[in-house]
Amino acid sequence: MSGVKTLTVSEDEGEQRLDRWFKRRFPHVTQGAVEKMCRTGQVRVDGARAKASDRVVPGQTIRVPPLPDADAPSRPRPDGVSAADAKMIQDCVLWMDEHMIVLNKPAGLPSQGGSGQGDRHVDGLAEALKFGYKERPKLVHRLDKDTSGLLMLARTDRVARGLSEALRHRNTRKIYWAVVAGVPNPKKGSIKYGLMKAPGHGKRGEGEKMLCVHPAKMAEFPDAKRAHTDYFVLWFLGTRLSWMALEPVTGRTHQLRAHMAELGHPIIGDGKYGGSDADNQGDGWGAAVGGDISRKLHLHARMLEVEHPVTKKMMTFTAPLPEHMARTWKALDWKEDDVPADPFTVFK
Repeated sequence: MSGVKTLTVSEDEGEQRLDRWFKRRFPHVTQGAVEKMCRTGQVRVDGARAKASDRVVPGQTIRVPPLPDADAPSRPRPDGVSAADAKMIQDCVLWMDEHMIVLNKPAGLPSQGGSGQGDRHVDGLAEALKFGYKERPKLVHRLDKDTSGLLMLARTDRVARGLSEALRHRNTRKIYWAVVAGVPNPKKGSIKYGLMKAPGHGKRGEGEKMLCVHPAKMAEFPDAKRAHTDYFVLWFLGTRLSWMALEPVTGRTHQLRAHMAELGHPIIGDGKYGGSDADNQGDGWGAAVGGDISRKLHLHARMLEVEHPVTKKMMTFTAPLPEHMARTWKALDWKEDDVPADPFTVFK
């Protein structure tokens, strides 16, 4: 346990949020601990109380109270979340205010519990995202287990209702990045196939798979729901792979995965919908590049535009690529800054 310190924000650290400054200086201290130290007045900026969200600038002095050593054993948490899981989910926080939290969900972590999902999921780990509130934040939408990226949680029931209403009335926009097999033609378009659950519950998860229904045949399948995805090819590698921007106009289960597969260009790493052959050694789309591409699903919720449920201001969030997709971008020499953040409005 260290003693009280007074540290100065350096020029190299620039202007940033107080909690971000703490995270860089003391990576072993959790977001919750920083929030508590600020709330109780243990952390002070230029001698004054401060919030974790306050911005600090070079030259300011920060009072840092005694902190646990980085290698000190963690005490068990009363909420049942392990210290390691609490740190992991708190590190996923991209943005937070008193109303909502925005996470960059890692691939492989389910949004909620369910059949075959186990008991480790965002909804359960939300106990570690209270940050001083009595109730844990609530999910207002979901991402598939293997899809990474932006996920919103509401910190109060009122905000949960507001965000759910915004999602229902399309007052939000989401843009996903994906890598798909081949190159769609045309390179910009819309997919409007309806979606319905496949019958049965076979070993390959047929009951959890969605089937596409041609728009002209929707009346023949009463269980089918209308679905609409806009797509844009941002970059491509010969005829083998494409970097896609996908905007789901509707929000159906597995919509992007099923629609891209129906188009004949399944998402790389998607075993359920036919995009698992990234290591194809023949003359097809995967030849000579499979060894550099992860078998994990290449689908990432990259951008989210949403109206704040309380302030009514439009906010835009961007989530960094997960590690396995960042490796693919590096292998293919794709640069994130070389494409527009929102091609659907840039190239109308």
